[in-house]
Amino acid sequence: MRTFRLPAVLLLSSAAALSACTATVPGSASTASSVTNASLAARHQVTGYPAARKSNHTDDYHGTPVTDPYHWLEDPDSPETKAWVTAENKVTFDYLEKIPFRDQIRARLTQMWNYERYGVPQREGDYLYYQKNDGLQNQAVLYVQKVGEEKEEVLLDPNKFSADGTTALSGTYFSPDHRYLAYATSGGGSDWQKLHVLDLKTRQPLKDELEWVKVSGAAWAGNGFYYSRYDAPKAGEHQLAGKNEFHKVYFHQLGTPQSADKLVYEDAKMPLGFRYAGTTDDERFLVIYLTDGKADGNRLLVRDLRNSRSASFQAIGQNYEHNHSVIGNVGGKLLVLTNYQAPRYRVVLVDPVKPQETNWRDVLPQAEDKLEEVAQVGGKLIATYLKDASSAVKVYSAKGEFERDVVLPALGTASGFGGRPNSREVYYAFTSFAYPTTIYRYDLASGQSTVFRKPTVDVNPDDYVVQQMFYASKDHTKIPMFIVHRKGMKLDGQNPTYLYGYGGFNVSLTPSFSIARMLWLENGGVLAIPNLRGGGEYGEAWHQAGMTPRKQNVFDDFIAAAEYLTIQSYTTPERLAIAGGSNGGLLVGATMTQRPDVARVAFPAVGVMDMLRYQKFTIGWNWVPEYGTADNYEQFQNLYKFSPLHNLRAGVEYPATLITTADHDDRVVPAHSFKFAATLQAMYSGTEPQLIRIDVNAGHGAGKSTKLLIEEWADIWSFAYYNMGLNPYGKGQPLAK
Repeated sequence: MRTFRLPAVLLLSSAAALSACTATVPGSASTASSVTNASLAARHQVTGYPAARKSNHTDDYHGTPVTDPYHWLEDPDSPETKAWVTAENKVTFDYLEKIPFRDQIRARLTQMWNYERYGVPQREGDYLYYQKNDGLQNQAVLYVQKVGEEKEEVLLDPNKFSADGTTALSGTYFSPDHRYLAYATSGGGSDWQKLHVLDLKTRQPLKDELEWVKVSGAAWAGNGFYYSRYDAPKAGEHQLAGKNEFHKVYFHQLGTPQSADKLVYEDAKMPLGFRYAGTTDDERFLVIYLTDGKADGNRLLVRDLRNSRSASFQAIGQNYEHNHSVIGNVGGKLLVLTNYQAPRYRVVLVDPVKPQETNWRDVLPQAEDKLEEVAQVGGKLIATYLKDASSAVKVYSAKGEFERDVVLPALGTASGFGGRPNSREVYYAFTSFAYPTTIYRYDLASGQSTVFRKPTVDVNPDDYVVQQMFYASKDHTKIPMFIVHRKGMKLDGQNPTYLYGYGGFNVSLTPSFSIARMLWLENGGVLAIPNLRGGGEYGEAWHQAGMTPRKQNVFDDFIAAAEYLTIQSYTTPERLAIAGGSNGGLLVGATMTQRPDVARVAFPAVGVMDMLRYQKFTIGWNWVPEYGTADNYEQFQNLYKFSPLHNLRAGVEYPATLITTADHDDRVVPAHSFKFAATLQAMYSGTEPQLIRIDVNAGHGAGKSTKLLIEEWADIWSFAYYNMGLNPYGKGQPLAK
């Protein structure tokens, strides 16, 4: 059983959006043909934005009236909203189509993207299962290969799930006897999933199909599995915007309709919170993870299935203040990864018969570095730590005795290491900013890693330098930041720079390879990624330093990063773009409203922009521990100070802004971006473009097709270069070698 970390955030860590999967083009954008600011203003100004009706809607927050003139944009299905979306997209794409080098960037990205990319294999019996994208396929394909043989066969091809390639394979769950595969699909980027079952022996699908699944896996036990779902939306309730309440756990027996599924756990008195089911590899223990939507941690309920499915649950964790994840079991006792009395996490042995904390025994005590993940496999414990936001992997005996380090090829990110209790080998992926994601096979006996799959990409890693700097934030806290650029680049303050941040929900931004970012780097750009407070890079204390009521620390860290890049002569505000997605979209929105002078270009993606109403949509209530809620007077006062929507001001010269969202985003509903865009356009009287780009039949980011990714990144880079007054190819420059 792999470490399970309940998605307390369910916000895409837009590291995923960043790690879009590269190359080498002569020339440097910093020396390419440039445009004067005067001509920029004339060429880039948008002559008119779509008219957006202002209503007199006002909400009262503890005696403070707050107007919400674009409240009507919260209804995604209204004809008025749809007409506004169509009009906004026309203005945006009319603008983007005028950028002279946009087609070149799209063509170059398409060329770069066209290489094989592999996922980490999972061994089940005599077969390996892994995902692979041949290059430009919209979705990765699930393959099967017999161990020791070279032939690979297609098992599931999500590109055939829908005509437009927007239905994704969003989860795979193998039965311990290797006979069945339960798999999840999601359409148009939605968080809603359907569960299906495939017979691995016959390669034929079963009739089983489960709907209204969200925040769920498929935890096998005997002739079926446990999963989590919501009731079907009521008549008139919008399935992509309605508030999700009363999460329940069911048991599905193979070959029966969903209507016959047995309800295993619900809490009729607690509408909010998640209930997620897992089972240990030997199918002895059922573990249900519980959150309450108020605190930042979880509790565990454990049932010994050896007795009967009607046996009572034992609770691990007395409240919701800490995080607990079951790794596996040893002789009837559970191995648990926890941050109880260990903000950087530890592994303890818990007897479910005596689950009180006083009876816990350390197996892997808290270390100096954060313990990120642990796998129990082949009689070993494989522990992944974070050391200054890079992976360090160690192998321990089942009793927690150190055996060896896993030697990694460079500073970067290692992930995977999953397997069964009798496995003799595991597979893992390694990636870094200039190291394309490579799959390794690790022999547990010898401790040797060998390459399983290595991509062939049009990029020479030796052309780039990766540095980690530490800079001082406003309160003098030292913040680490990765900086990537071509070797030999001059620090003349004129380099186009892309500053990306997240800073929240315990999410760690670790080094990763991105084909989309390579276009920026190969043309002389700088990539900067700071590890802001609010993330998980240094454990729970680092996370809490960026939570409510200390969220302003995150914005201060990001602003200080921008200033550091200028002071150190990497760039200047005129050549700086700030970017972030989801919680990172909030970061960009707060930064541009607090310090509009800090950057020339802003990219707030699928952001949480209305901090007073976010909790009223889908699973927004789950973010209350991170942000606070306007339902609380003191927290309202804090949120009102930095809510991007409510801090836009008339007469302010904001950066050139391209807001990105999608009509099927049911995590951070597009109303956030819609209202922010309408307000920004109404208040702004300057010359910089203030645009919104709305993907159709797409969601928060996960499962987005390759075609849509290429189109989006082409528009992002085109917008950035154009508004910095740069042509990445210049006159007469070839597109590629």
